[in-house]
Amino acid sequence: MKVVRIAGALGAEIHGVDLSAQLSPALIAEIRGVWLEHGVVFFRDQTLDADAFMRFAHAVGTPVEYPFVRGLPGYPYIIEVKKLEHERINFGGMWHTDTSYLECPPAATMLLAREVPPYGGDTEFASGAAAYEALSAGLKATLAPLRGVNSSAKADVTKSREDRLATDGRAEARKSYEAEHPVVRTHPETGRKSLYVNGGHTVRFAGWTEAESAPLLDYLFRHQQCAEFTCRFVWRPGSLALWDNRSVLHNPVNDYHGFRRVMHRITLAGDKPC
Repeated sequence: MKVVRIAGALGAEIHGVDLSAQLSPALIAEIRGVWLEHGVVFFRDQTLDADAFMRFAHAVGTPVEYPFVRGLPGYPYIIEVKKLEHERINFGGMWHTDTSYLECPPAATMLLAREVPPYGGDTEFASGAAAYEALSAGLKATLAPLRGVNSSAKADVTKSREDRLATDGRAEARKSYEAEHPVVRTHPETGRKSLYVNGGHTVRFAGWTEAESAPLLDYLFRHQQCAEFTCRFVWRPGSLALWDNRSVLHNPVNDYHGFRRVMHRITLAGDKPC
């Protein structure tokens, strides 16, 4: 196994591993160690059918269902994240962490490229830990006691689901979810602190109005996106990304109108943020 770091704040490619094979516990532990160190890891040229994809997911964690979109037939934990040729809005097309509106958001997300456009469709990733560590001592002290209110009903993110809900929505897709989490989250495995708010789901601070919260939240959202906290991945068919949803944000770039992009996604169970 060879690890190639791709950016200063986060991100590494792992080479020399065939994820379709039966991986030993020692190799899984090694992959998890690299993932925890770098926040997001990438594998190229993987030949994975749904069974092999599920087998790797079970080796790394516990798959969970996504609340809004049905899984593939026979594979309820694998959802199709796609944008078709006639569509203009991409699924989840903003900086966010996955389903932070749940009481126990996923620990990790796996995304496997099935079809990619001839250009564009990259995904950007950002380190919430690097963003937090760059804040002043005064702002860290201000944020320490705050809790963020996260909602599935924030306007921008609901719009990004419309095409998929129309074709693949679950029966409970009209339900909204809301959860409060610490603004500064401590990683349960590494102990590293991260800025745990995101523009897709965080609507206000607990005990504050949305108007009162907006100036500081807007600053934090912009701060998280600073180039020095990010990396960018160019997809090819068979590429797989595994990112730590507890400390890493992502943004699928919507720059390929007129072309199809089809990805398969699995989320892995997490704990209650603290």
